[in-house]
Amino acid sequence: MLAAAVFGCRPAADRVAPTSATPQAVPGRAGFPHELVAFAPQGGGPVFQGAGPGHWDAKIRERGWILREDGGYRLWYTGYDGTSDGRRMLGLATSPDGVAWTRHPGNPLARDHWVEDVMVVKDGGRYLMFAEGEGDRAQLLASPDGVAWERLGRLDVRLATDEPIPDGPYGTPTAFKDGSRWLLFYERSDKGVWLAASDDLQVWKNVRDEPVLVPGPGAYDRDMVALNQVVRHGGRYYAYYHGCATAGPDARKWSTAIAASDDLVRWEKYPENPLLPVAENKSSGVLVDTSSGVRLYTMHPAVHLYVPAPQ
Repeated sequence: MLAAAVFGCRPAADRVAPTSATPQAVPGRAGFPHELVAFAPQGGGPVFQGAGPGHWDAKIRERGWILREDGGYRLWYTGYDGTSDGRRMLGLATSPDGVAWTRHPGNPLARDHWVEDVMVVKDGGRYLMFAEGEGDRAQLLASPDGVAWERLGRLDVRLATDEPIPDGPYGTPTAFKDGSRWLLFYERSDKGVWLAASDDLQVWKNVRDEPVLVPGPGAYDRDMVALNQVVRHGGRYYAYYHGCATAGPDARKWSTAIAASDDLVRWEKYPENPLLPVAENKSSGVLVDTSSGVRLYTMHPAVHLYVPAPQ
């Protein structure tokens, strides 16, 4: 089953167990369970998308985040007016089934500062949001209810030597709580993914000062990568990430991919990546556990729903 560290999952007793005691892998691809890598689209189009011209969220972009709670679903997303410099603002939508969504009447939830590329962690009685701020600098927000958010400021990320990381973008922050320790995956200009750790959510120190995930060698992620989510399943860790090439016939088309690790530092990319065709340009994939198995939602440039394909 998916471990409790998969953010947004229900308590262990309410999660769906795999079909056998040992996760079944794709033939010849040991270590990559079928239910985590093989997906079929549901419906003929997106289940959620930008509201169109004239709305604050005319378009949506980058990673959104879905939690299943109390039998329903909540989606936090980034909306903007569609222009290159339009302010990226935080929105919320709810759904009884994860398919039909209703925008929150209080949207946008944050108007006075930039919120983009979000993920949400339920930590005790509060929600924590790891997101990008203006200039692709990672930031932390907190909320008692998932609606009213307080910006706590930029994440203080340091080198292994305890010096500040070099100035510049450090975005797509992805948090993962492993026991009592918080882990943070972040990218720098999409040129690689680094891993930092914290005991208090205040200071994050690099586990090592080299990236733990880099572009290539495949064409689908040859030049740029960013990590969206880490899940624990069958005794291993799995990272859903997206990548692209900056030149060629599929230039700047982001695809959804997966990698596996035993220690969160050394990652093996799935040999059959990407999980969806590059030409579809669907990225920022997030896995959600439901009462009937897992679902994969891709978030950019609209939200599409996938379920595990038949074996």
